[in-house]
Amino acid sequence: MKYWLRASRPRAFPLAVACIAMGGFRAARSNQLDWLVLGLAVWTTVLLQLLSNLANDLGDYENGADHDKRRGPERMVQGGFIAPQTMRKAIGIVAVSSFLSGIVLLVVSPIEWKAFLLYLIIGLLAIWAAIRYTLGKNAYGYRAMGDVSVFLFFGWVGVIGTYYLQTGEFHPVHLLPASSCSFFAVAVLNINNIRDIQSDQFAGKRTMAVVLGERGSRIYHVLLLLGGVTTAALFTWFNGGQWWFLMVVPLMIFNIYKVLLKNSISLDPLVREMALISLLFVLLFGIGIL
Repeated sequence: MKYWLRASRPRAFPLAVACIAMGGFRAARSNQLDWLVLGLAVWTTVLLQLLSNLANDLGDYENGADHDKRRGPERMVQGGFIAPQTMRKAIGIVAVSSFLSGIVLLVVSPIEWKAFLLYLIIGLLAIWAAIRYTLGKNAYGYRAMGDVSVFLFFGWVGVIGTYYLQTGEFHPVHLLPASSCSFFAVAVLNINNIRDIQSDQFAGKRTMAVVLGERGSRIYHVLLLLGGVTTAALFTWFNGGQWWFLMVVPLMIFNIYKVLLKNSISLDPLVREMALISLLFVLLFGIGIL
């Protein structure tokens, strides 16, 4: 159980919950919050995050990104704690569980059949994206496309999708708070990739950090946090609400300071820190708009 807990990487779960919480706060602002839908959305998203983490553990092992020169937490398949075939079975179980949870979520949601079919397709794409991030010979995470996937699913799809499943409505202005979640989610991934930049280069894994280089990826981190705060500020400026989310800005500045100055091997604790900052940001933003 200890090894499976490590493979699940629970420190990433707050990031998965953040975008769902943002959609829930928007629905509450419209007096249309559905606790059952919100709870199922959280559970489904956590399962998808778990699926991605397990697939990443196996995928990086099979593609050679997890090797004896890699920095960061030890991976379970590469370390010999979980057999590859056992991990593959676990991935299948979690994938099916994610699909079934998503079906239940759609069934209890007040949406029409056309939207049901659209969300079914989106859900299948989410499962595919979670698995194919690093698993398989043509994994898109090895072609610097991981940031794009995270931006879409951990922001736009999560926030707007959660809101629509509760209200049956779409408002383009919600792209602003959704983008905030997207930027912060990519920032978490970017710290992880900066930490692994040397070992990824050694293994031939092209992440955005590898493409941008050490200096460029750290500047990229600053721009991501600036983008997240800016989109939230624009939404608040034009739509009203309290500016409580600005209380998190000092934490972000301190995070930026450490990302800019620490060497890559010392960045691992900042992955969890950035995920928690993102969740705290969403909570304060949500309270401010209620």
